[in-house]
Amino acid sequence: MEQMLGRVLVIVPTYNERENLPVIIRRLREAVPEAHLLVADDDSPDGTGEVADELAAGDGHVHVLHRPGKQGLGAAYIAGFHWGLAEGYGVLVEMDADGSHQPEELPKLLDALADGADLAIGSRYVPGGKVVNWPASREFLSRGANVYTRMMLGLPVRDATAGFRAYRAATLEKVGLDDVQSQGYCFQVDLTLRTARNGLRVTEVPITFVERVAGASKMSRSIMAEAFWRITMWGVTGLPARLRRRRHR
Repeated sequence: MEQMLGRVLVIVPTYNERENLPVIIRRLREAVPEAHLLVADDDSPDGTGEVADELAAGDGHVHVLHRPGKQGLGAAYIAGFHWGLAEGYGVLVEMDADGSHQPEELPKLLDALADGADLAIGSRYVPGGKVVNWPASREFLSRGANVYTRMMLGLPVRDATAGFRAYRAATLEKVGLDDVQSQGYCFQVDLTLRTARNGLRVTEVPITFVERVAGASKMSRSIMAEAFWRITMWGVTGLPARLRRRRHR
């Protein structure tokens, strides 16, 4: 796989994940031993950064990027992408630290890239995908957000908000990372939209999403409000172009 795609870097943003981080690193190293992992820690008050340093000291495949404070998911991933691109990785993966994304399913995403995808999304909402241990209200909100995203943006993607995904390095070099300002799960929609609008291939791979056991979710009303506002604006500003394309069919 590495000969075909290049080296794989899994980026794991952290903020107060000291309980979960050692477990997720162990599982990743067992599932995909050749992969490297970059912990992008936003100066966690609980000492997650120090735990990451200890793990990195004993494993050459684990790296740590210390950031000055909590600046949001999008900023952490952008920093991680730039680090990985500068280090010459061929594939860059997004994965949560809380165990909701199962490292054992990463090979399926890498297989999708090997089959020609430019972005492989671990999807909860395609056939074969599922969610475990989420309250019905949370799943309803997530599914509703994805329906709204498809309606507003015309994206043929069922889980554009998904956070378990793998990009070819060439994809990230084309989408304009320095222009991305979105945070929260809206960041995932932003990069999916940029990938599709660049004419690149997006593939969804079914995964099982498991609700975290330890620690607290980072979801908040401000994150949801940002997503609703940005998706609405992207949809409105992109609507004239979509209508012109339809008239010329």
